[in-house]
Amino acid sequence: MYCVRKLRDDLYWVGGNDRRLALFEGVYPVPRGVSYNAYVVLDEQTVLLDTVDKSVSEQFFENLDHVLDGRKLDYLIVNHMEPDHCATMDELVRRHPEVKLVVNAKTLTMIQNYFTFDAPGRAQVVKEGDTLTTGRHTFTFLMAPMVHWPEVMVTYDTTAKTLFSADAFGTFGALGGGVFADEVDFPRDWLDEARRYYTNIVGKYGISVQGLLKKAAAVELDMVCPLHGPVWRKDIGWFVEKYRRWSTYTPEENGVVIAYASVYGHTANAADILAMQLAEKGIRPVAVYDVSVTHPSVLVAEAFRYSHLVLASTTYNAGIFVTMENLLMDLKAHALQGRTVGLIQNGSWAPTAGKLMGEVLGQMKDMQVLEPTVSVTSAVKDDQLTQLGALADAIAASMG
Repeated sequence: MYCVRKLRDDLYWVGGNDRRLALFEGVYPVPRGVSYNAYVVLDEQTVLLDTVDKSVSEQFFENLDHVLDGRKLDYLIVNHMEPDHCATMDELVRRHPEVKLVVNAKTLTMIQNYFTFDAPGRAQVVKEGDTLTTGRHTFTFLMAPMVHWPEVMVTYDTTAKTLFSADAFGTFGALGGGVFADEVDFPRDWLDEARRYYTNIVGKYGISVQGLLKKAAAVELDMVCPLHGPVWRKDIGWFVEKYRRWSTYTPEENGVVIAYASVYGHTANAADILAMQLAEKGIRPVAVYDVSVTHPSVLVAEAFRYSHLVLASTTYNAGIFVTMENLLMDLKAHALQGRTVGLIQNGSWAPTAGKLMGEVLGQMKDMQVLEPTVSVTSAVKDDQLTQLGALADAIAASMG
């Protein structure tokens, strides 16, 4: 049975929700699932904007058939060729052999990489600023390369002032009936997952996102329709501001995230002592995480969120503990920059983790490493209490 949502007089959501998916892209936990959004505009000619993942294909085609109600499908606009948005394209072409594919040149190449049907024979290739008029609506195409694939474009409906934003402005999480962001408590229930989605999926490409934000700023926005998560029709500027901060690697708020890797609990003890010292100084929020049981995607998102980061690691095989090393590589890969960092190392006979963590941080942009690096030899003693207090003072001073 179809499950659609009318977004405007002639605009419909025809996507689907997958609540059984455990790992998005085989990497990121999605305990609340994920939505795959697709949209139909019913004009003099009909337009489908993107398709969906195979996991929700049955629901998608039921939705599409219901909305079309016997009409032919004139156009499929392909904003993004990642399989979670294009996997059903070949089936769509079989069902609607009359459909024209509105694509850019890079997208056309990718379609031929994925599928064997005659894509060039049904393609209408567009470039930056080209338009498509379907009756009352005129669609303008804006290229958004590396947000977060090289072929990405977004589609702006100049008639309805609606931006179909591909993976931009998306979030993890299946839709729970409320398709619009104003139908849920987005800051409370969705913002953390939106941040985790952005920082891990798109975060590396901040400069590219800034380029898209400039294009978006040049048009009037009454609605933003992403390919994952809720649709925006109110407070759009609030969410755009989040993207501005994330894409410029500007912290959302002053605060400290402490991430520790501990084998027998002594490094964890040092992290907890530092957290309490910071709290006593009135510094908040302070968030403490064990990197061995916290998924790196959460820690990457928290590092983007807060101004200060403390990394505490035991020395393991003369190196950085495995899970902490993985986190550092993730932070570097996602281009985190402009943070103030404190370091704690532990080692029963040769603590070297602090020096090695500092070397990785030195390969990242605008990372300020505070003194002192706290060095624990097995368990925290009075001398380390003094060092932890000095690090707490340095963090407080750097926060003004």
